[in-house]
Amino acid sequence: MVILHIETSTHVCSVALSEKEKCIFQRSSYDGMNHAALLSLFIQDILDLLRKSGKKLDAVAVSSGPGSYTGLRIGVSTAKGLCYGLDIPLISVSTLEIITIAAQQTLSPNENRLFVPMIDARRMEVYDAIFNAKGAIIRNTAASIIQENAYAEWLKNNQLYFFGNGAAKCKQVITSPNATFIDDIHPLAENMIVPALKKYQQQQFEDVAYFEPFYLKEFHVNA
Repeated sequence: MVILHIETSTHVCSVALSEKEKCIFQRSSYDGMNHAALLSLFIQDILDLLRKSGKKLDAVAVSSGPGSYTGLRIGVSTAKGLCYGLDIPLISVSTLEIITIAAQQTLSPNENRLFVPMIDARRMEVYDAIFNAKGAIIRNTAASIIQENAYAEWLKNNQLYFFGNGAAKCKQVITSPNATFIDDIHPLAENMIVPALKKYQQQQFEDVAYFEPFYLKEFHVNA
């Protein structure tokens, strides 16, 4: 099956095209919140590639959040439009799962590691969760205020790896020797391929008409 992946939850705008588990096209921009202008161009490149190769899309996968309100709206509305127009299924993948996959790829396997993806929620708050080394979520997504003891219970007996665009501001606060920070980990569409394929095979599809991103908190213009 051929799946188009869309990731717009942060300042990075990213798309990928996969055939089964193989990424056959990807494009990303780190130039800030230009998603409205860039996403349509990236997708047109993918549609041109499909037309030339004689392939057709079987589904569209989109990052579901949490993350930037505006970025998520652009990505999800674009994905829904494609699914509606082509009459194909919509798949959602958690932003925190996407960046956890990216972080895990930078390290050798170790069952004792725990992964804490962080999306910036402004001030000293982040959207986070905790995943084990197998990629299973062991503490659900939450809006967490970062204090010195925020992860104290987890850090007692575990090595925690923190990453994502919310992690940098936590380095001076979380000082446990069991805390490690990984820089330059971004949510990219190519890291959606494995979880999206799994959902496709299990027919875990979203309702194209009613699906909404997972904002976690209400949007405030002056926030």
